Amino acid sequence: MKKMHWNTHLLVLLLFILATFKGVARPGEPWTLWYDKPATVWNEALPVGNGRIAAMVFGDPTAEHLQLNEETFWSGGPSNNNNPEAIHALDDVRAAIFAGDYRKADQLANAHMKAKELHGSKYQTLGDLHLVFEGHEHYTKYYRGLNIDRAVHTSQYEVDGVTYTRETYASFPDQVLVVRLTASQPGKLNFRAFLNSPLQTSAQAIDATTYELTCLSGSHEGVEGQVRAHTQTKLLLQGGRSFVEDKQIRVQDATEVVLLTSMATNFVRWNDLSGDAKQRCLDYASKAVKRTQQAMMDEHVAAYQALYRRVSFDLGSTEAILQPTDVRIRDFSKQNDPALVSLYFQFGRYLLISSSQPGGQPANLQGVWNGSTNPAWDSKYTININTEMNYWPAEKCNLTEMHEPLVQMIQELSEAGQVTAKEMYGARGWVAHHNTDIWRISGLVDFANAGLWPMGSAWLSQHLWEKYLYSGDRNYLKQVYPILKSACTFYEDFLIEEPVNKWLVVSPSISPENTPSGHASALTAGTTMDNQLLFDLFTKTIRAAKTLDIDAADVKRYEVILDRLPPMQIGKHGQLQEWMGDWDNPNDKHRHVSHLYGMHPGDQISPYRNPELFDAVRTSMIHRGDVSTGWSMGWKVNLWARLLDGNHARKMITDQLTLVDPVRAGYSSGGTYPNMFDAHPPFQIDGNFGCTAGIAEMLMQCHDGAIHLLPALPDDWTSGSMKGLRAQGGFDVDFEWENGLLTQLRVRSNLGGNLRLRVPNEIKGKKLKQAKGANTNPFYAVPAIKKPLISEQARLNPVMLPKTQVYDVQTKAGKTYTFILKN
Repeated sequence: MKKMHWNTHLLVLLLFILATFKGVARPGEPWTLWYDKPATVWNEALPVGNGRIAAMVFGDPTAEHLQLNEETFWSGGPSNNNNPEAIHALDDVRAAIFAGDYRKADQLANAHMKAKELHGSKYQTLGDLHLVFEGHEHYTKYYRGLNIDRAVHTSQYEVDGVTYTRETYASFPDQVLVVRLTASQPGKLNFRAFLNSPLQTSAQAIDATTYELTCLSGSHEGVEGQVRAHTQTKLLLQGGRSFVEDKQIRVQDATEVVLLTSMATNFVRWNDLSGDAKQRCLDYASKAVKRTQQAMMDEHVAAYQALYRRVSFDLGSTEAILQPTDVRIRDFSKQNDPALVSLYFQFGRYLLISSSQPGGQPANLQGVWNGSTNPAWDSKYTININTEMNYWPAEKCNLTEMHEPLVQMIQELSEAGQVTAKEMYGARGWVAHHNTDIWRISGLVDFANAGLWPMGSAWLSQHLWEKYLYSGDRNYLKQVYPILKSACTFYEDFLIEEPVNKWLVVSPSISPENTPSGHASALTAGTTMDNQLLFDLFTKTIRAAKTLDIDAADVKRYEVILDRLPPMQIGKHGQLQEWMGDWDNPNDKHRHVSHLYGMHPGDQISPYRNPELFDAVRTSMIHRGDVSTGWSMGWKVNLWARLLDGNHARKMITDQLTLVDPVRAGYSSGGTYPNMFDAHPPFQIDGNFGCTAGIAEMLMQCHDGAIHLLPALPDDWTSGSMKGLRAQGGFDVDFEWENGLLTQLRVRSNLGGNLRLRVPNEIKGKKLKQAKGANTNPFYAVPAIKKPLISEQARLNPVMLPKTQVYDVQTKAGKTYTFILKN
């Protein structure tokens, strides 16, 4: 099947199908996930959310089900999980590691360092809104869809000649969940409505148009549930009547009904539950009922599109878009469907907008959607990759405001982490391990082989600097600099000299969740990822201090520490070593590729600056293989993009877009559920965000001293356009290409300064100059790493780079620059 854009044949087919549907339901509508049958399980339902509240919509004509979430409804209450015995065991654990007795180190750590009881609280479902339509069992012309351009879910079907339509959205301005029910004939809406929850303390119809639900969060691992939630659904009728019957609200003979559901808890901040859940809930409800439905819808769409429409992406369309989304996912590897890639990219942006809003909580392991009181991994924050991956699209995909909740969590975690640093390690500064939750726990959870990784603070801190690189906001940098400095202070106290090379290393630690072949434990010292993270943390804190012209004495100390960190090492198999020892097994297919952090999301490894490390990363990637969990494949899309291999990155997208049974549990290879959620399995949202970031990385990179356009373009993405991506230094970039070459390029400079472009074909322009030397734009400074140590047994491969042109343009803030491309 050949790729085609909108041609006559396709247009006729689409118009024919649309003619069979009335109202707003449109199979094949652009930017819509759509299906021809209701959802029967959670992984088929479709997500709506406004960051604070959310719902999964099933779309069943007879028994509509909306599963509800509120971002602060977690088990337990303010708590910490620090183990004060850790400070007394630390020296013994370190001694065992340096003696090579990893089993003893593991035993000591599990006995004296891991949390005694609390390993993190659970993000929990708030409950469910049910709408029961008796007599709607024999429906026809069924459709349900989620339009991610408008953030509105629609379901539609016909019964006895009457078309029933339901529109659902989580209003951004009004902070309520809106469900609008209409019928094509007057007086045809008849149904029952009620709320319930597995954690309810009461559920009742207050009157004929109001249903209320109260809940108390669950207790977990010794911490009593303390989060109180209040939910109210208000029914607004046009025509007909409503009344209370059998503790439910029954509606008869209405023509239109709008249900407004407000939700709130007593959560104020991570250590404060003094809020009034009921009053908050009623305040949202009382304001919403005064609004007209058209005004609510218009303002919701406008608020959402102000974020979503910053970026557009087009790879062309084929007749595959006329198929339901689950069918397209199932057949993606067998048919030409470039529009599914662009839909998946934009779906990731939709999810980030819908699960992470300023003033709220960051997206957790499932974003803001969870249908259980006992979700996998508690649906908390796993900060050894997953939470960070959630925010990889935030800056480059032009959603910087969505980054703010993570920055706020890092600020709060730095407060809690100071207590952990002091109590567990006798250190200054702040530390976090590999998990946290809404109460900002920062101790060691689970067990040593997974949790004894005191590097969560180092990785999270990278996001503070990244946000500055894209905005150039010095006031923001002043606000977050103390967090960076405090993280460095912890490692100043915690680093220890290893006995062989006298390097400063982190010990005890692990390479996240992986154990060297033949070792009794994952515990070790000086893992490659730890060294890379510390290099980035100290380098970026130094740059921040110099930018702000402060802390010169601290900078000198940081530079001494940098000089004593271990270099990266290339092992006997030609691989980038994961550990200080050459312990890598070429048959290791572990889902984590932690030692490749320096390639992505870090910027330490470059084909232009250190090709031997670039080749070693490629060898490590080949050893690890492609098939893995969903989120791991998302990471690999980014890594293959950084390796400038667009075809392999495209292959990883195909693997990611493999349909996974929505009912199946277990931990086999990942893919995508029918509702386009990432399958670990089970559902984890980081894979969605990681792949979205990876697609952007294939088309534009800005980490290596220049804005590199089309760095990893697959052979089958011959033509397309991407508009609105943001690059470091405040550049907004629009570009189009045909036959693999740029045809249009526009760059808006928000901060001014040198614009360095690396492109596949020549550019014309009076102000263009061939680039020479280092980029003078400080936002494009590249790190100066140590020369790697290379095993005598390693056999390295030559790095063959595609031909590119590199130009410099001096820009002024607020100006847009359009370039003429030579093909």
